[in-house]
Amino acid sequence: MITSRLTSKGQTTIPRSVRQALNLGERDSLEFELRDGYVILRKARPDHGEDPFATFEEWASEADQRAYADL
Repeated sequence: MITSRLTSKGQTTIPRSVRQALNLGERDSLEFELRDGYVILRKARPDHGEDPFATFEEWASEADQRAYADL
């Protein structure tokens, strides 16, 4: 069991093993889901805002960046 203590301000440190397992880094967002007295913690998906093409990773290769650099 991995534990962490809550501060008087309601803050806690996410243990390193959890951060590594979820691939969490600085400024990442987290999602909390309450389910039957438990909390499910997961890394939130990036918010791409209004850009409908932000999730098209198939066009984000280095070769694509070179090919479209002058457009």
